[in-house]
Amino acid sequence: MTSLDAIVSLSKRRGFVFSGSEIYGGLANSWDFGPVGVELKHNIKSLWWKMFVHGRDDIVGIDASIMMNAKVWEASGHVANFSDPMVECKVCHERFRVDHFFPNKEFMAMEDDYLEQQRRLKEEIPCPSCQNREWDVPKKFNLLFPVYLGAAEGSKNRTYLRGETAQAMFVDFPLVQTVTAKSLPFGIAQIGKAFRNEVTPGNFIFRTREFEQMEIEYFFPEPKEEREWQKVFEYWRQEMYRWFHAVGIDTSKVHEIEIPDGERAHYSKRTIDFEFEFPFGQKELYGLAYRTNFDLRNHQTMSGKSMIYKDSETGEEYIPHVVEPTWGVERTALAVLCSAYHEEERNGQKRVVLRFKPYLAPYKVAVFPLLRNKPEIVEKAKTVYAMIKNYVHAVWDDRGNIGKRYFSQDEIGTPWCVTIDYETLENNTVTIRDRDTTEQERIAIDDLPSYVLSHLAVS
Repeated sequence: MTSLDAIVSLSKRRGFVFSGSEIYGGLANSWDFGPVGVELKHNIKSLWWKMFVHGRDDIVGIDASIMMNAKVWEASGHVANFSDPMVECKVCHERFRVDHFFPNKEFMAMEDDYLEQQRRLKEEIPCPSCQNREWDVPKKFNLLFPVYLGAAEGSKNRTYLRGETAQAMFVDFPLVQTVTAKSLPFGIAQIGKAFRNEVTPGNFIFRTREFEQMEIEYFFPEPKEEREWQKVFEYWRQEMYRWFHAVGIDTSKVHEIEIPDGERAHYSKRTIDFEFEFPFGQKELYGLAYRTNFDLRNHQTMSGKSMIYKDSETGEEYIPHVVEPTWGVERTALAVLCSAYHEEERNGQKRVVLRFKPYLAPYKVAVFPLLRNKPEIVEKAKTVYAMIKNYVHAVWDDRGNIGKRYFSQDEIGTPWCVTIDYETLENNTVTIRDRDTTEQERIAIDDLPSYVLSHLAVS
């Protein structure tokens, strides 16, 4: 399996991901997406929007504010329930999640008994940072980031950076339904930032305090029988796999985990986690939850505003139920990098190549002048470069020799490299090299756009 160190090294070397605030020594678990990484991230989000919003008639999008009225988070249960079990080492004062030290069943047996947790920790678990066993009494640690609006601090001016993008879709449900005149079932989609004050973030971009989500709240009629919501749930379970294939995530490394009673989020009647075999272990990648009508019902109670939907055909009135598929953008990027990363031997040399789906690659074409000190070749290459940029996102590369250029573009994941040489000046043909096979062929410059575009269909 590919090591995390290899992914991190490649990410920095080729401009996918940098350590945040690096010139000042960095900021723990803060990451910046570089020139290549931001293109990959953009392509992931664009593909998701194309598949689940533009490609459907039953889902519309919104882009809501990151800061919302604090009552939103009271109604949703996040103020009371959105917490991790935390413990602090008395010696080095590092903090850790208690549940990460014990198997699930063992932790659940003592979940609310903090003195028993402390006893077990002192007997069995040395601090990962300093190896001492002087633990404080564990406590719950709320993950919401409080912020204060205006010049003065105080509870009246306090709200929170959103802990999930979902709540705006619930709060805006009656407005969206009114302006779109959508009949149930229909969904609301959003891509946006969320923030969680994680006790123990880590593993590169897998768990960070600031991250981006792609979420859908899919509203449907109040189920009269279990099989009605189960049918909706199963449909979205299959849609998750359609996404896996489209984005190029290795499904042989994907595992469905049914979350049992007592471990699900406070709003969920059923949850499946889709876990992926990352280099650091099998961890949650995506989630699928049946939230019933918990959120809409609570917002109706807290706000006094009706969340009731009236069926225009039957006249029946009810608060809709919801199935929520959710995707993390950074985790998707990491899983895609892990799935695309390949090392192989070619002519006695190690080659690293990112085999992205062509439509997901940061650059679709790299254009090379064979020699950078031959004005006539460079001029012709710039003409080809300007032409192909009208059709796809391309990059100019004249660094070093051709072999080094191929090497760097393979590591970036560019599907095709186009070289302009002396023969180009004679007959207007170019050499095009395939990233995956490394095979080369000559084609006419006029045929280059159609050649590339024909290989960019979503599969």
